[in-house]
Amino acid sequence: MATTSISGASFSHDEKSILFSSNESGIFNVYSIPVGGGKPTALTKSTVDSTYAVSYFPGDNRFLFTRDKGGDENNHLFVRELDGSEKDLTPGDKLKASFFGWSDDRSAFYVVTNERNPKFFDLYRYSVKDYSRTMLYQNDNGISPSRISRDEKWLALNKPNTTADSDIYLYNLASKEMKHITPHKDVASYDAASFDPESKKLLFTSNAGGEFTSIRSYDLASGQVAEHEKADWDVVATGYSRNGRFRTTIINQDGSTVLRVVEGKDEKPMALPKVPGGDMSAAVFSESGKLMAFYVNGDRSPNNLFVYDVAAKKAKQLTQSMSKEINPNDLVEAEVVRFRSFDGMVVPSIYYKPKGAAPNAKVPAVVLVHGGPGGQTRRGYNAMVQYLVNNGYAVLGINNRGSSGYGKTFFMADDRKHGREPLWDCIEAKTFLASRGYIDPERIGIMGGSYGGYMTLAAMAFRPEAFKVGIDIFGVSNWIRTLESIPPYWESQRKALYDEIGDPVKDKDFLVATSPLFHATHIRKPLMVIQGKNDPRVIKPESDEIVEAVKKNNVPVDYVVFDDEGHGFSKKKNQAIANARMVEFLDKHLKGGSAAMGQP
Repeated sequence: MATTSISGASFSHDEKSILFSSNESGIFNVYSIPVGGGKPTALTKSTVDSTYAVSYFPGDNRFLFTRDKGGDENNHLFVRELDGSEKDLTPGDKLKASFFGWSDDRSAFYVVTNERNPKFFDLYRYSVKDYSRTMLYQNDNGISPSRISRDEKWLALNKPNTTADSDIYLYNLASKEMKHITPHKDVASYDAASFDPESKKLLFTSNAGGEFTSIRSYDLASGQVAEHEKADWDVVATGYSRNGRFRTTIINQDGSTVLRVVEGKDEKPMALPKVPGGDMSAAVFSESGKLMAFYVNGDRSPNNLFVYDVAAKKAKQLTQSMSKEINPNDLVEAEVVRFRSFDGMVVPSIYYKPKGAAPNAKVPAVVLVHGGPGGQTRRGYNAMVQYLVNNGYAVLGINNRGSSGYGKTFFMADDRKHGREPLWDCIEAKTFLASRGYIDPERIGIMGGSYGGYMTLAAMAFRPEAFKVGIDIFGVSNWIRTLESIPPYWESQRKALYDEIGDPVKDKDFLVATSPLFHATHIRKPLMVIQGKNDPRVIKPESDEIVEAVKKNNVPVDYVVFDDEGHGFSKKKNQAIANARMVEFLDKHLKGGSAAMGQP
């Protein structure tokens, strides 16, 4: 856990430094680092609430950052002035705001906030000079701002219909006219990606007519749609450099990230630097286009920030995120594996084998279920997984049916089937693990966070014979309560969630049948539950009540609550405590006690 996590990149106006976020101090703060290399400088020094870099101002060294309170996800947008003082640009209680981009002339920036109506996000234009603002778009229907054109004439908006189906609307900011540009009949996703630099076309992603998303273009004058870029996997994002010379694309290729960069009007592929140890991602160009910042992340190496001199074709690593006390050779490379489930469906997974595992030295294993529904376990550095593997546990990060990244049909295969078919995939994962020859089939557990926590509880309640232990990390135990208590700013996604999981009124019986809390009497194996007190998505009563119910079964239950966390870990010390407690729990109840660290 001593490893530093970093993210984000914004070049200063003079292109001499890069702004980014780092938890080097134990909690996320904003840092700056020279493009020529050197020690990062902390620009914010919060010890309580996580603080994330957004962007330098285009003409001076002011910068924007975002911060919430204790993980409540009510982020506000702040500016740090040249004198070091901080100003909340979105003051008020129980609102959520985020940065939406810079105006083309750099005299203003855009912000979305739900201060007027907690359910919907409006779009504002803020003056760079004095932060005065005007509303550009009032959202009264859940059609949410997504992208704005450089000429400030067009606003692209996204509207989710279901978790697999969505639409794009185009709003003329001058005439106030709204146009639906993606009418369709079959299930398909449409998501705005970027306007082109000339404000003549809108690029968007869609999987209409196929399994995977590709980049398509919509001509703003004629309405003509054309395919622009595709791959054999989901093309998930694209965007232009400030000078319009470069366009970057991100592809989700079998659980790994592939970065493409093209140059000029003819979009000639740009040769990218050869960097060892992982995937390139999050490429950002400086204003002039002379420099490109990007990250490299691998299974055995956490995010590191690089800068690339485009003309000289030279890349320089600026950060060293791995603790010097950790030998990367002690960590393991992930392996992409696949197995056939109960009905023949192929389930892709990311697998980690501990060193020393052998037929004559069998090891225990855990099935790790991602969040969502609709998330994906991907390759890349995961401190928790490496910690488990280093302690002798094989880890299978399962992408059960319903996971994203493997096509539309696979993504929709869990709709209205939660607690059943996706869970059965996890049960079948036991057979796959046992087939490895060096895993003890009697010592397999299940764990996961958020929706993965629900899957853990579902496994313990609905298939109590399957797994020896379970670790639920802020997971859903009662679907009815969770669906009724979702944050108001999820209003635009509410119908989509109800469509996939169930309506808490119309489908009450179904949700009772698939909620582990109402079947807790069947949970007979040791359970660990981890919860953040300020979690706005899966509220604390979800964990309180499942713990109370399982304790009545005289089953060992270890309950860990963090008073200063929300839906996830934002503080390094809490993550270290939680992971140590997990290994302690697993050593005692799954490994067999030989390496137990004491009583939970």
